[in-house]
Amino acid sequence: MLSDIHGNLLALEAVVRDLSANSPDAVVNLGDHLSGPLWAAATADLLMDQTAWLHIRGNHDRQMIELQLDSMGKSDHAAVRQLAPRHRAWLASLPPMARIAETVLLCHGTPASDNEYLMEDVSGGFARVAGNDQLRARLGSATGTILCGHSHVQRFVRLADGTIIANPGSVGIQAYTDLEHRSPHVIETGSPYARYLLLDRRGPSWEATMRFVEYDWDAAAQLAQAGGRPEWCHALRTGYAAQE
Repeated sequence: MLSDIHGNLLALEAVVRDLSANSPDAVVNLGDHLSGPLWAAATADLLMDQTAWLHIRGNHDRQMIELQLDSMGKSDHAAVRQLAPRHRAWLASLPPMARIAETVLLCHGTPASDNEYLMEDVSGGFARVAGNDQLRARLGSATGTILCGHSHVQRFVRLADGTIIANPGSVGIQAYTDLEHRSPHVIETGSPYARYLLLDRRGPSWEATMRFVEYDWDAAAQLAQAGGRPEWCHALRTGYAAQE
């Protein structure tokens, strides 16, 4: 499972190679595919070729379809300007959620919102894992196995009722600062590696393997810098948010 590619073609290509070496039975892609100052169109082309993958949309994918260009944030705006009508049609075709065999729910944020964190509490300015009661409230009636993205932080959590929640982290960008959230906060993973998650069924349970994949993050950082996004440049190179 993978998520939050954000137009980072080089990171995605490296993850695709690593996935091929691991030969998973299925691949799910949890959204936010293109938004950012990198290779939005080429990333869309590669993803559209992955017809065996199950893709859902994220909040940025939705915003890039629903909002007018002058209403978009900088990352959505930069990506949309690269896209052809076929790319936007593909984004528009993606479902907001999906299920696998009725027991596994795919969502980008929470089951109720693509723009809310499921597993993170950011009230203190940094991301920490939310408590059992908070997680259960955000899930509503959902049980079983829930796969989500949005926060860019790899996590694997088991609730008291046996519900499993997994986040593969981000393929494309490993740190950011969100000053528009009701609780302004920083997300940092501490290294520039592309991330995804392998899940293996072991009887009634799951075994999770977190993957960290090297790619040419300097080339991605240079493109971000050339596009006037020094904060992306810093995050791509280091896995830390730039100091304001």
